[in-house]
Amino acid sequence: MTLLYQWLQRAARVQGNNKALVYRDNYLSWRGLLHRVDRRAQEFKAMGIKDGAWVGLMLGNVPDFVILALALSKLDAAVVPIDPTTGARELELMLTAAPLRALVTRPRGSEGSITASGQTTPPPPTPQPRGRGNRTTVPPTPAGSAMAAAAQAALGVGAVEAGAEIRRRLQGTLLTCSVFKRDTPDVDVDPIAILFTADSLGDPKAVLRSDKNTLAAVDHAIAALDLTVESRILVAVPLFHAYGWDLGLLPTLKLGATMFLEEELSARRVGKLIRDHNVDVLPGTPQMYAELSRLPTAKKLDLTKARYLAAGSRLEDAVAEDFFDKYGVRLLSCYHSTEAATVALDGTGKSPTSVGKALPGVDVRVTGTDGKPLVGKDGVLWVRSKALSPVSLGPYDAETKGKGDNGKASKSASRSPASIGSVDKQGWFRTGDKGRLDKTGRLFLVGREDDVVKVEGKRVALGEVEGCLESFPKVKQAQAMVVTDPVTGAMVVARVVAKSQCGAEEIIDHCARNLAPYKVPRRIEFCDVI
Repeated sequence: MTLLYQWLQRAARVQGNNKALVYRDNYLSWRGLLHRVDRRAQEFKAMGIKDGAWVGLMLGNVPDFVILALALSKLDAAVVPIDPTTGARELELMLTAAPLRALVTRPRGSEGSITASGQTTPPPPTPQPRGRGNRTTVPPTPAGSAMAAAAQAALGVGAVEAGAEIRRRLQGTLLTCSVFKRDTPDVDVDPIAILFTADSLGDPKAVLRSDKNTLAAVDHAIAALDLTVESRILVAVPLFHAYGWDLGLLPTLKLGATMFLEEELSARRVGKLIRDHNVDVLPGTPQMYAELSRLPTAKKLDLTKARYLAAGSRLEDAVAEDFFDKYGVRLLSCYHSTEAATVALDGTGKSPTSVGKALPGVDVRVTGTDGKPLVGKDGVLWVRSKALSPVSLGPYDAETKGKGDNGKASKSASRSPASIGSVDKQGWFRTGDKGRLDKTGRLFLVGREDDVVKVEGKRVALGEVEGCLESFPKVKQAQAMVVTDPVTGAMVVARVVAKSQCGAEEIIDHCARNLAPYKVPRRIEFCDVI
């Protein structure tokens, strides 16, 4: 069994019938959670999943994600969380980077929320594109859509059914587990989890988490945030994202605290939860806090020590002040990455535009392109810590291994000189972010070395979006960019030079078939030249 299951056993022994996981109107005690995990572990074992297997969980923030992840941990299998809205092309690259022994998905027509009792609620209606003149704006795609369809499209028509060694519905749920005949890659680390991010080219990058760097990551977070067994942690950010995994699931397990799980990422729902349950720990995004501040029900919270984190994009002074005025809680800017976990934190909440100082045990430096340290000037940001993941994999690993590519070789430390997303011989990780350190050691993020931007807290390579646009036969040239709307937050928009007459809906449909929803341009502007 891996570290995660050991933590579960200890929490069940110490906490017993205390609440472990709260979801909607249901909850699981620590003892009840352990019982369900053990049952699922037996079911997985009967399917042939055993020590060393890599198993994908293509699920949102539902109790089954937690239960299945811990069941896999008991079997010494690696958990591979995958965004359920992942597009066909991206999923294909993910499965190339990290060949899975099994993949758990929801079947077609049942992409709604799964309750703690295992029942499935109907999915919300998918909004259709709306056209206006030569522009089209697309509303956000609801979480959890097109899961099995994406899996089947990525693996080939009917490949999930026909190519699976075993295909079985998990007992009491609508979840399907497809088991494949695939060999686990030969890497230098035995991962307990494999978390996906994007490299500097926009391709999926599998970050392997070992037991040692996982333990370091959670210990850094617990110490920096002063978390205890009494902490009430609301996880509204995705568990399949490293941010939710590191600052939601891991501390809950390690401490035996209480986690409130929410799949519907709406300000109204989050606002109700933090009021009703006195949530004192909330990993969130600046956009989420801006939406919370606009709620008519916003009011002061009676919390003695709230740790509400803002990460994923820049926290503006206006958002931080507005939230403090409405709720009486100071937001804590946080710098977190999939490869290095939590790096820095503004523990006072008084400097929103800074991400604070590096956590104890984490080293941060800013250098010029020549590698010389800079103080008070913008430069390349490097990180070194025990929480740094030792290995990363990309979809073209076999072809590019050792060639100094942009973060897609299997052993990061073997590349020299260090490229974006890799580690040099002294153990410094080149993040790809640009930053500035002031004289007191506070870190300010000022941009990227590449064209990667953040949308909904996730990495988007604008070059990837442009490539997708230009692959459409009726598009001659395209330019992608990110704009920030005061209501909807950051979104991708595109300027397009057409080869022949076409509508914006055609272009957006093409992108939706090949990109994850958050990468799809929400607005198309036609022009004669770029």
